[in-house]
Amino acid sequence: MKKKVIAIVLAAVMAMSVAGCGSKEKTEKQEGKTAENKEEIVNKEVSIDVPDEVTKGGELKIALISSPKNLDPVKYTGTYEAQILYQVCDTVVTYDKEIANIKPSLATEWTISEDGMEYLFTIRDDVYFHPGKFQDGRKMTAEDVAYSLNRSAKESALQRLDMLDYAEAVDETHVKAVLKAPSAVFMTALTNIGNGIVPKEEVEGWGDEFGNHLVGTGPFMMEKFSLDQQTELVKNEKYFLGEPNLDRVVFKVITDQNQEVNALRTGEIDIAMQISGESVKLVAEDEKINLLKKPSIQITYAYFNMVNGPTADPKVREALIKAVDYKELAAGVFQYGEGEEACLPLPKASWGYDEAVEADVPSYDPEGAKELLAEAGYADGMELDIYVTNETFRQKAATILQSYWKMVGVDLNINTVEWGAFSEVGASGQADIFAMGWLWYPDPYFFFDKMFKSDAIGTLGNGQGYNNPEVDQLLADALIETDQEKRAEIYKKVLKIITNDDTGIFYGNPYECMGVHPRVQDFNQRSDGTIKLVTDEENVWVIQ
Repeated sequence: MKKKVIAIVLAAVMAMSVAGCGSKEKTEKQEGKTAENKEEIVNKEVSIDVPDEVTKGGELKIALISSPKNLDPVKYTGTYEAQILYQVCDTVVTYDKEIANIKPSLATEWTISEDGMEYLFTIRDDVYFHPGKFQDGRKMTAEDVAYSLNRSAKESALQRLDMLDYAEAVDETHVKAVLKAPSAVFMTALTNIGNGIVPKEEVEGWGDEFGNHLVGTGPFMMEKFSLDQQTELVKNEKYFLGEPNLDRVVFKVITDQNQEVNALRTGEIDIAMQISGESVKLVAEDEKINLLKKPSIQITYAYFNMVNGPTADPKVREALIKAVDYKELAAGVFQYGEGEEACLPLPKASWGYDEAVEADVPSYDPEGAKELLAEAGYADGMELDIYVTNETFRQKAATILQSYWKMVGVDLNINTVEWGAFSEVGASGQADIFAMGWLWYPDPYFFFDKMFKSDAIGTLGNGQGYNNPEVDQLLADALIETDQEKRAEIYKKVLKIITNDDTGIFYGNPYECMGVHPRVQDFNQRSDGTIKLVTDEENVWVIQ
């Protein structure tokens, strides 16, 4: 046996600027309150005896704070589905564990035409689908890849492959993908599990029920999906990257975060994801549990409806922003270093971020907010509805916003709903305000094109109905520009326009916070929040 001892490695709280967002500096009283509300909590890994040899077999139990709604790759809308999908399906290409470089997966190599319109992928010939009701575990071919990509281009709930014109199998091991126009992000889009490869027989055989009987090529096969309860997976012994160390993986839905942490501490689960608030402190103080924290490529926000209701009025939107002190909001939401203050609709980790635009955010000015509301015809106040999921920090943010807006005459009704209902409400364009987070890659495309482009209206990303022709044109220009520095300049213009349109309260850049039992070995925490248990770089196992 060998003793594994890892010291505290990462400070959790990143420094915030003194002035914060907006041009108006905060008072000394406000600054002091912010500092008092925040505790410094860091990564922690406990000492444990680790066998010299990897232990094969066993079961890994992972908690999800909200229930996945549908496990069909083209229909999924949230991280809850993604965590399961990444275990069951594979993509044409993938990212390395640092989310830095794209590398082969189901495709071993690829070439790109000089005009950037055509991609030719060489597909592996040693990959098999899991056995299902409508096929017995046959070999995957280029036809399956072309079918899955075309399906995603036409049916993806979040338009994850909207740049693809069509894909076709040249032969059994080669696929040609033809784009509508050159795209700087096509390869990155292919890494998303929403573009996972699935067998046509199972999709068409199950119809709308395919997500409940998911079949892919991944390291684990779906044995049972119980909505609102748990999803049970078993290892795929024929996985092309090698046999998984784990025999089983169970994703358990535990919607109460206190129960989730208690389950972790008692051994009922091995990994508690997306912990926040008091739960972070409890895990940090537990001498038997690891706390993993990592800055994520995420923005958390409360969107305003740009088409329907009072928030369709620009004066109302500006007033709602002026009524909120961003620094105190972030301090109240992220009390234990689960994130940092933000104010722009793009994560600071993105290379399209521009600090200069922070000054364009309306400054905290409650009296000015009241004047704007009066000008908009709401001198006697108004009532708004906000929709949130059951995650602790989103509910906390909604409660703080409720208090701020109450002071300027706005009554905010907080509606807490499970993920499936939330995603439907958010995409419908009927909610006054909906609060969520957007987590993807550093390329601004995956934020701006999915959250603010007009052709994304009707999806969860652009459920608020934002439509600005100038932004649409700039985003189209950025997509065909191959020089990243030039693309960054275009995206900075987009950032400024969107910010000045007062589309919402973009209050935080959260960290990925997880509680992990120390018996879990060779687990890598990713900045995009995804869990991958078997890759060519890692193969998670548990001490039994």
